Amino acid sequence: MQQSTFFPEINGNLGFGCMRLPMKGGQVDYDEFTKMADAFTGAGFNYFDTAHGYIGGQSETAIRDCVAKRYDRSQFLLTNKLTDPYFRSQEEIRPFFEKQLGWCGVDYFDFYLMHAQDRNNYQKFKKCKAYETAYKFKDEGLIKHFGISFHDKAEVLDMILSEHPEVEVVQIQFNYLDYEDASVEARKVYEVCENYNKPVLVMEPVKGGSLVNLPKDADQILRDLKGGSNASYAVRFAASFPNIAVVLSGMSDMVQMQDNISAMKDFMPLSDREMDAVKKVCEIFKGLNLIPCTSCRYCIEESECPKGIRIPDLFAALNAHEAFHNWNTAYYYENIVTGGEHGKASDCIKCGKCEKVCPQHLNIRELLPKVAAAFE
Repeated sequence: MQQSTFFPEINGNLGFGCMRLPMKGGQVDYDEFTKMADAFTGAGFNYFDTAHGYIGGQSETAIRDCVAKRYDRSQFLLTNKLTDPYFRSQEEIRPFFEKQLGWCGVDYFDFYLMHAQDRNNYQKFKKCKAYETAYKFKDEGLIKHFGISFHDKAEVLDMILSEHPEVEVVQIQFNYLDYEDASVEARKVYEVCENYNKPVLVMEPVKGGSLVNLPKDADQILRDLKGGSNASYAVRFAASFPNIAVVLSGMSDMVQMQDNISAMKDFMPLSDREMDAVKKVCEIFKGLNLIPCTSCRYCIEESECPKGIRIPDLFAALNAHEAFHNWNTAYYYENIVTGGEHGKASDCIKCGKCEKVCPQHLNIRELLPKVAAAFE
């Protein structure tokens, strides 16, 4: 297992993203998560990533119970984040941070990131002196490395890094589908990181699962390579660039864990033939006009939709309808809204709370009527 070129304490280049942990009855499945954590560390990897908003706070406490209590602190690295909804002033940052340490069962974080930075919330972080406050935590030994996670255009990242040269690492959305996408600008954002010589942490390498369950024609292109799984090509693509320190994968079961381990334990960058194949997959996706939702669920867990609309699930149903034309996608939609516990797409009152926290900057109020038109 190779150590990171940028951070010697990181083993390998695969990180365990803890936003999509295994669930049972609305709670994190501790037995399954424990097995997955053991398989991950047993393969030589040691980097875990969380944030307070993940699974309504359960991600942090699951890491405490399944990782921090079971391993010596030197055996794992943990990243956490300061997220917009959980502070209103500089004075509220330290108490929240100290609670995060307690929720995770640790006395320091290896990496601490200013979460989901974009043009708008960056202004709040500046006003509350969040960067300066977090950097004090580093001086006190409460964090080892200070960085940001980022969801905006390249010019905004350039502005932030020019104003904050103390940033050590940048977490970005980076996958082959978004690489040349004009709305995400993954390539341009990555190049800004290169220009500032900042190591990169990758999130959404499989774009919320979109690069796993491919349309038939796209799937066949990768099957013809006679190599790994669809997910393995996506994760390896993200890891094939020189400034990538870690590729995070949000794994939900042991099958996904073993697949990622097999692809990354003895990592090989994509070959020219494999690169050509993923470019062909991108061309197929461009013709489908799908909603670029990654199912991060911020719109549900941080905006408190007044109608209880499960936005990512409804978008997934519409994307499946458009990509696969399966007759049963309508049943999937009905299962989501059956019983009235969760709102239908047509129940949207256009309050806009969801759009304010969407990292993809989706026009959700314009997209939900399209879902309603397809299924209702």
